[in-house]
Amino acid sequence: MEFLHTAGSAVVDLIEAVYSLLWGDIVTLPLPGGGTLGLSILVLILVPAGVYFTLRTRFMPFRMFPEMIRVTVEKRNVSEEKAISGVQALIVSTATRVGMGNLVGVVAAISAGGAGAVFWMWVIALLGSSTAFAEATLAQLYKEKDPLYGGYRGGPAYYIHSFFITRRGSKRRKSVVAVLFALSGLLCWCGVSQVIGNSVSSAFDNAFGIPPLYSTIVLVILAAVIVLRKHATVKVLDIMVPVMAGLYLLITVYIILTNIGALPGVFQRIFAEAFGFRQVAAGGFGAVLMNGVKRGLFSNEAGSGSAPCAAAAADISHPAKEGLLQALGVFIDTLVICSCTAMIMLLTPEAMTVGLEGMDLLQTAMSYHLGEFGVVFTAVILWLFSFSTFIGILFYARSNIAYLFGDNWASQTAYKLLALVMLFVGGLAAYTFVWDMGDVGVGLMTIFNMIALIPMAGEAVRSLKDYESRKKNL
Repeated sequence: MEFLHTAGSAVVDLIEAVYSLLWGDIVTLPLPGGGTLGLSILVLILVPAGVYFTLRTRFMPFRMFPEMIRVTVEKRNVSEEKAISGVQALIVSTATRVGMGNLVGVVAAISAGGAGAVFWMWVIALLGSSTAFAEATLAQLYKEKDPLYGGYRGGPAYYIHSFFITRRGSKRRKSVVAVLFALSGLLCWCGVSQVIGNSVSSAFDNAFGIPPLYSTIVLVILAAVIVLRKHATVKVLDIMVPVMAGLYLLITVYIILTNIGALPGVFQRIFAEAFGFRQVAAGGFGAVLMNGVKRGLFSNEAGSGSAPCAAAAADISHPAKEGLLQALGVFIDTLVICSCTAMIMLLTPEAMTVGLEGMDLLQTAMSYHLGEFGVVFTAVILWLFSFSTFIGILFYARSNIAYLFGDNWASQTAYKLLALVMLFVGGLAAYTFVWDMGDVGVGLMTIFNMIALIPMAGEAVRSLKDYESRKKNL
């Protein structure tokens, strides 16, 4: 037992050390007024990468936004049996993007950086949508037939493999970088599973007084019924995601309309604090980058390589189409859902939220606007967001498991059972290092993904140019 305890402590220490390396400040820049701007490795990778992809695609998020909408509403054509459409792939990726990052992540960003944090989250989303386009398009270009589930599979592990193995004519069966990406994804999603379990059980305990054991058992049973069935995931998310996003948007619109007089002041505060000397000097911009990108990466996933695992599964007439759909997914996540949370927060009197943070802060804001119903609604919407995220990440895991262990049901089922165990354990107890484990996983995924994504960007750009020249016939 002592050996197991020592080994467990060593693992926790390792995770926390890697977390500090990835997310800790490695560059500190001085700001006017004595403040500082701390930048982590991942901020230094993701923000410049977003700028790079935006320039390479000739400001695609701005000039092609109408085309993103057109592709979303056009008639769905799926030629491959058991394949999913481009829009269904968007729904799967939206299920994982629209999660706790849209609730707690936005609250944390505003708490740390003030109202100006909202503006910089919008900017990061615009840059991230270009990154999302590039990785989703590459996932489509390098997708493969899926002999187990039908349709297609792929993602970063597959285009990384091509970059390091196929192109070089190597005889090795696996790429080291692709293997590391796939393992990082599985590590991340195990951590996220525990966080989901804990968040749901805590919310239902606070709102309804339901003991964590009971709510966790129900959550795990429902999840098992869906994820252990071969083709249930996409069917459930097809219904669940539009409903939960629509409900959250409707509630927010109601809150805005009932506080319409305060709305101009909210926008004035957002822009004033985003560019205000006081906020920059106080390190607000740095706090937004660190807190917004850190939690926002869990939310919009641009650059992490998660969403391409869904994008590759789409049966669509042109690779760039799926890239445009996934770019739109970042807009939906940040400019719509995250902005909903921001409006709910900023339309609440500041005096009511002083000293509060996390879900307590959000539930207080909802209670102010909607009374006791607000607390109940917050718990229910968190359950929906979290549950859809869990289902979605297990869809992502399919391609990574297949790359690592081959096409067999044993490995696919084993990981699903592991994730369900993690979901159950997380529902009963909160382990702070689990958040770090999820952050470590997504951080490593981002690094391994970017190693291939940046040098392969030209292929995504050529696909976009081809699409633009041929789109009338597609």
